[in-house]
Amino acid sequence: MPAAGQNIISAINEFLSSPRNSLQTASGEKAWEEALVGFSSGSDPLYQYLKSDIGSFYWTPLEIFSLSFPEISVGPADLTVISWVLPQTAATREDQRRQKKYPAERWSRSRNFGEETNFNLARHLADILTHQGHPAVAPVLSPLWSWQTSEKYGFASNWSERHAAFVSGLGTFGLCDGLITEKGKAMRCGSLVAKIVIPPTPRKYKHQHDYCLFYVNGKCRKCITRCPAGAISETGHDKDACKKYLFETAAEYAKSHYGFASYGCGFC
Repeated sequence: MPAAGQNIISAINEFLSSPRNSLQTASGEKAWEEALVGFSSGSDPLYQYLKSDIGSFYWTPLEIFSLSFPEISVGPADLTVISWVLPQTAATREDQRRQKKYPAERWSRSRNFGEETNFNLARHLADILTHQGHPAVAPVLSPLWSWQTSEKYGFASNWSERHAAFVSGLGTFGLCDGLITEKGKAMRCGSLVAKIVIPPTPRKYKHQHDYCLFYVNGKCRKCITRCPAGAISETGHDKDACKKYLFETAAEYAKSHYGFASYGCGFC
C-alpha cells in the first residue's frame, strides 16, 4: 500500500478511535469498530456502467467532483474514490440478533448518531485531503445530492455508498440489496471523491452477488425470514415495502421507545 493510501486508512481509524465515534450514550460507547477501506479509480468503467444502468441522474466520480470544484480541470483518471465500511460493534450485533420485529436501541442509535459519526468522518477526511492539496468531496453531503427515481430500480439517488464500496473492492450485494463485506452486513459505509491517484484495491470477486449464498448455491434465505416488513423474497427486494416499514413503523418505534428520531432497521 503506497504511503498516501496508508495515511488515509490511518486517519480514518484514528478518527474512529476518538470520542467522536459515539452512540451518544451516557457511557460514551463507540458506534463503530475499525474500518475497512478500499480505493477505486475515477476512470473505472463500472462507474459509467452504474450511470447507464441506474439512470442519467447518477453521478460518475468526475461529475460530482466537477460540480463541486468547477474551477479545477481534471480527468477521470486524476480522481480516486475512497470508500470505507464501518462495522457495527459486537454489542450492537448481539442486541439486534435478539430482536424480531423492532430494531434494538443500539441499532437505532447507530443509524442516527452513528451516521453522524460517519458524516463527520467524511468531513474530517475531506478537510485533511483538501488542506494537503487534494480537493475532496463527500457526494452524499453535497447540497446537490438528492433522492431520485430510477426507471429500472425505483427508489434511488445521485450516489450510492454501497455501489462505491462494491467498485472499491469491499463487498458484493445480497438478495436484499445489502452489501456483504468481509466483516458481514451489519455496517454503514461512506466515501469521498478526491483529486489524488491511489492504486485501486483489487476486487476479490467477479460478480456483484459472489458473497451471497442464495445466488451462489440457492441456500440461506435468512434475510427473507428476518425481514419484519415482508419486503424480501426469492425474487429480490421490495423497496417500497422496505421504505414504508423504515419511515413509519421503525421510526415511530424509535421515537416512542427510545426518545430520538431514527429509522434504522437492519434485520436483513
